[in-house]
Amino acid sequence: MSPSRHRKLAAIVIGLALAGIPAALVHLWLSSYVEQQVAADLDVAAKRVIGLAETRLGAAVEALDDLMSRGVHSCAQTDLGLMNDTLFSVTPVKEVSVLGADGATTCTNLGIPLGERQVISQPIASAYPGVVIEVLQLGDRTEHVVRLRNMNGLGGAGLAVLVPADLFLPRTSSDGGPVLVRARIDAVDGTLIGERGAEHSDGASDDERVVTTLRSDRFGITVTISTPRGRLLASHSDLVMIGTVGTGSAAALILALAAFGPWRPRGSPVADLERAIENNEFVAYYQPIVDLTTARVVSAEVLIRWRKPDGTMVPPVQFIPLAESTGLIVEVTRALMRRVCAEVGAAIGSRPDFSIGFNLAARHFNDEAVVADVAKIFGASPIALSQVLLEVTERQPLEDLAMARRVIGALQALGVRVGIDDLGTGHSGLSYMLKLGVDFIKIDKLFVDAIDTERYSTTIIETLVELGRNMYMEIIAEGVETFEQMAHLRARSIRKAQGYAFAPPLPGPSFLRLLEAADPVHPGEKALPASRAA
Repeated sequence: MSPSRHRKLAAIVIGLALAGIPAALVHLWLSSYVEQQVAADLDVAAKRVIGLAETRLGAAVEALDDLMSRGVHSCAQTDLGLMNDTLFSVTPVKEVSVLGADGATTCTNLGIPLGERQVISQPIASAYPGVVIEVLQLGDRTEHVVRLRNMNGLGGAGLAVLVPADLFLPRTSSDGGPVLVRARIDAVDGTLIGERGAEHSDGASDDERVVTTLRSDRFGITVTISTPRGRLLASHSDLVMIGTVGTGSAAALILALAAFGPWRPRGSPVADLERAIENNEFVAYYQPIVDLTTARVVSAEVLIRWRKPDGTMVPPVQFIPLAESTGLIVEVTRALMRRVCAEVGAAIGSRPDFSIGFNLAARHFNDEAVVADVAKIFGASPIALSQVLLEVTERQPLEDLAMARRVIGALQALGVRVGIDDLGTGHSGLSYMLKLGVDFIKIDKLFVDAIDTERYSTTIIETLVELGRNMYMEIIAEGVETFEQMAHLRARSIRKAQGYAFAPPLPGPSFLRLLEAADPVHPGEKALPASRAA
């Protein structure tokens, strides 16, 4: 090899070595910068979580003070009625109870036994006079609840309200993307209240994580947000890679190879959801609704599943919250309605007395776009608009009740019937029932489950039945699983019910076979009206 070629080879080697030095420095600098930015983001996330927790607890304190000021102190029916009013009107509160002088629970507004109640934390003094906060475990459940109690009631009695720890923690990240952090809420004595987010399954120690902690002096709770350093650096690998590439062509080649190797960033959940809509991957399952007086299948609720190209079936709990937070729920609902029309439209259209129901999210009531969607989709299908039922779900609150009422009125003008799903367990309380002018309500499984256990559930169901009757609303019971529950509901004049006692959610072909067996229709004919067929 000639000397000149030796010199050229040496120059290349030296150049690569020299290029590596600034590349390494830039890499270190960018890694430090990313960590600082993520630490700032964690601080924002912690403030968001602690703000949500303080809002929920503040509403519970106000509810407790209101009941105390109104003299509620016993298990008398009048006091239980006032406690029920609070349960329906204050979203975070899921139970109101009367406590004896020893702090033991005397009775609750629902009367539903939740198992043994064990206080697992020290009493936490709040910034509100007389209000003490405790963490409870109910029976053998792993989830914890927060109890706020005030023992300054009449005759030495006290009142308490329960707020599930689940309500303190957001279900999705602020931008609707994957949750890359873990949020944890503890009492000041270190007792865990609740946690949610990405699992720390990578074996990272506490020293290998970025952590932000905030404390609420008003309620004596601490919020901790954390994420492994390796995970946050991987999520920002593009930024680090681009900066390092700029230091030299040799480093650019190495990093380009790495970029197309196993470090390739994964697709975002939002992009996956958009692709699923485009590829029509959402499928319909149908849960029959039965007339308890005739045992006829008279309706069905459409439930959604996501069937991926590899055949994997994704349950709605894993994608509906993201669809709602990003607004994609509107497109998902359109796709589901079109699929139902194509799959079972002819069978339902030939049975004029049969109804088909869909769930609508809060986003659908921000404007009247859903009215145009329903008119277009079902106007071009065998399913008549009078056969369509739309249920207002309560996973998120309605932002504008006046607009929601206009949307519901426009849907009803088309002939569509609108109802409230899971009444009493979401954001609405009784306010939706009173203000939205709906046609039917659904009694949540929570109350149906308690039929065989406590008499208070009977009182609640009878109250809902009486309210529905006075407001000319139809009532449907959900989650019916036993003959005793069916008999109880039928004795209270509830005609329609759904649940595993009748049938689970069925895929389209199975549902069509059930429909044909229960109400056969010959080609070219329509089913007889229920009154004649019975």
